[in-house]
This record gives sequence, structure tokens and C-alpha cells, in this order.
Amino acid sequence: MHSRSRTWSAALGALVLLATAGCGSGSGGSNGRLKMGISVANISLNFAHEMVLGAESAASHAGKVDFKAVGPPNTDGPAEVQLFQNLTAVAKDGIVLENLDPPIFTRPAARAVDQGIPIVALDTSPTDGSKVDFYVGNDNYALGELMAKEALKRLGSSPKGQVVIGVPNPGTPVLDNRAKGIADTFKKEAPGIKVLGPFQTYSDPGQNYSSWSAQVNAHPDALAFLGVGDADSYNLAKIKKAEHGTWLTAGFDVDPKTLDAVKDGSNFVTIDPQHFLKGYLSTAMLIEAVRDKKGKLPDGWFLSPGGVVDSSNIDEIIARQKSARAAYDWYKPTIDKLLGDEAGNLKPLKDAR
Repeated sequence: MHSRSRTWSAALGALVLLATAGCGSGSGGSNGRLKMGISVANISLNFAHEMVLGAESAASHAGKVDFKAVGPPNTDGPAEVQLFQNLTAVAKDGIVLENLDPPIFTRPAARAVDQGIPIVALDTSPTDGSKVDFYVGNDNYALGELMAKEALKRLGSSPKGQVVIGVPNPGTPVLDNRAKGIADTFKKEAPGIKVLGPFQTYSDPGQNYSSWSAQVNAHPDALAFLGVGDADSYNLAKIKKAEHGTWLTAGFDVDPKTLDAVKDGSNFVTIDPQHFLKGYLSTAMLIEAVRDKKGKLPDGWFLSPGGVVDSSNIDEIIARQKSARAAYDWYKPTIDKLLGDEAGNLKPLKDAR
């Protein structure tokens, strides 16, 4: 593991991260300070840790924000519900909510909104009945399409064979939409490909490795194994190396082990949902709404971009990941552009995918 992973992972495994932002101007709370926070599905995995770092960065830049981050050490929806409910007792000025089990958050989110707490849904669109009307997230179907198209570039003309798809948490819209984008693209552009799955691969790294090992053993002649989650990426690379596999492997996110796998060529790409950016945007807009718009958040889906990481830009992304400051500097032009045209980046919430 490189030093960059130690920098990014210093707080991993903790149930609660606490970041108190610096001084600045604004109003709200005691001495003009805002009390806000973020709740994430799994504080230990890279995707959530990046969202937290982005959120903390936005709170720090805004100034006078006491900002608390909570999440269970493993993906555990009921445990996150409890942490979220605890957070509503202290983060009275606003909360960013990311989760992987939307239905069980419907009532807790609605109760928080009824208490007058502004809630921004992050990465997973809110359910009907949650009373949450503002969502910051990717077009995950399009990111799935992107992965399939990158695979097709490397499979040659008129490929024939099997492609295996894995989803860590079936039933989570963000992940299911990625898998559907992959499957639909193969069906449309490569009729000789038979898509198998999506199979459940679990978000826990140990379970994920076992699940993918079983799929590789069950389908030894497959052309590619493609996952849509965090642990999928580095575990597929690990299995490919151990088995001396010639099939294609890839997943999502930019865990340090995943970047190593792209750098050494084990994985042909990783799809980057740019989680730091989403964490930053959601928190910055929450703070702006509370300070300048009397708590009125926009209505709709604020579309946040993603991208491909491959051999052409891997060194640039590794450099970006060295610290939260490096990430902010890399994202700043995109942040300025998106926040400079909030209305132009809003889509109907019903279209979120």
C-alpha cells in the first residue's frame, strides 16, 4: 500500500469522524456557527471516505461550520439508521445523507425534515415519502454504459462469449443502474456477448473476494468479469493475478489498491464516480441554502459527472488522490463551473438513475 493510502485512510474504521471547520463569515447557530453533518453507509470503504473528505473540505472552505461525519465500519443499514438519527440531535442546521438501503431511511429522513432539518440525498436518490427533494448524484446508467464501451474497445470486433457482472448490494438503485447500463450496452452493441448476472458480490472485502472467486471458477472461459462497486475492482485484480487470468477485469472507484491495479495493467480501467466532488457539491449547496436561502434547497437531481481512469491518466489520478487538498485543487475548476450554474445542472428528480 502506498503512502497516499495511509494519508487518505488515517481515520478509516472509526464510527465517527469529526471535522470542525475554520473561521469565516455567515450566520446560524451559536456565534453564527452552523451545526451540520454527513451520514454514510460504510465509513471504512474508499467511496464513502472520499465523500466525507469532500464534504469536510466544503465545510472548511465555508467557515464557521461544525461538521460531523458518521457511518458504520461495515455496510449495515440499520446501524447507519441509528447513527443518522443520533446525528439529527446535533446537526440541526442540515445533513447530507448517503446510504445503500433507501427504503429503511424513508421514515427517519421524513422525521428529520419534519423537525426542520434540511436534508440532501447524496449518491443514492431519495425514496417517495422521505420528504427529501434534493439529490446530488451521478448518472449511474451512463457510467455503466461507459464501462461496457471501454471493455468493447478491448474485445475486438464481433466478440463472442460470456461477460460476468457483479453487484455488491442488489436492490440499491445506484448499483443496479450501473449494472443495467453495462448489460444493455453489450446487448445493443455486441449481440455475440452473453451477459451473466448480475450476481451478488457483497461490499465486505472478504465476502466480495470469495464471491468473485466462485464466479471465476464457475465461468473459466468468460471474456470479462465486471463489478460495479469498490471492492469488486481490487479483488478482481487480485484474483486475476493469482490465477494468471487473461480475461478482462474492472470495477468502480479509486481505492489505492484499485489504482495500483490500473497502473500495473491488471484492470483495464476503473470507472470513477468522483465521490469527493459529490461530497463537496452537496455540502456546499446545503450550506449556501441555509445561509443565503433560509434553508430552501433546490428541488431535483443535481447531476455530478464521472469519468474513466486508464493507462492514459492513471498517474494524474494517483497524484490527485495523495491528499484532500490535492483532490480539491484538481476538482476546483469543475466545482466552480457546476456551482456557477446550479439551475443548468438540475434535472427532474424522477429522472435520477
